[in-house]
Amino acid sequence: MNQGILLSGDIDFMIHGIIPVNFFGHKVWITDSHACILIIMAIMVVFAIIANRKIKHASEKPTGFQNIIELIVEMLDGMVESTMGKWAPKFVNYISTIFVFILMSNISGLFGLRPPTADYGTTLALALITFFMIWFNKIKHQSGKQIWTDMCSPLPPWLPIWLPINVVSELAVPVSLSLRLFANVLSGTVIMALVYGLLGKIALAWPAALHVYFDLFSGAIQTYVFCMLTMTYVSQACDTED
Repeated sequence: MNQGILLSGDIDFMIHGIIPVNFFGHKVWITDSHACILIIMAIMVVFAIIANRKIKHASEKPTGFQNIIELIVEMLDGMVESTMGKWAPKFVNYISTIFVFILMSNISGLFGLRPPTADYGTTLALALITFFMIWFNKIKHQSGKQIWTDMCSPLPPWLPIWLPINVVSELAVPVSLSLRLFANVLSGTVIMALVYGLLGKIALAWPAALHVYFDLFSGAIQTYVFCMLTMTYVSQACDTED
């Protein structure tokens, strides 16, 4: 199973099937994207276990690994608090988790992996989680009257001419979130594949600068943008007119 585009020579940025699996009479594939996701999840779980044990035996004067843990936690807590305000405690764990997952996925190209976020199946799944969180909290915190009024805005609720446009706007949220992350990461993957495939051995040293941009800088920016939009949408859904 291959998805993407294959060019001549060694230029290959396709999604490759690794292990075929029979699923209710249909053959589906475990792809390299799934493998990379499992690797990243394993690293996150191991790091979380080590961090948990370290914090349980934390010293009053943090040093070394404890400093790193506290710095990461304070940075993520501050980011969520500054955006979501009073709603931050309810969502800080989820936002922190997807921030670390997306960032590690985006920079995994530095270690010879194909970034999972260069697979639309990954980014769409993340965007759909955000979409369902938005509407779950909107229904939980807002009345039916307020939701209807917002969907008919800017016209009065008794004149729902604007309703179809607002419905399309709501459905566009997961599409825009997923495509923005997917397109930016995939473009970097494609460009690096072209560099290594076309230039061969002479491309072993100088593309490091390109990796710094596409994997580190751009990857960090896209991670921040995705999480920031998620926090903004969810906190707006939680707010009421009262």
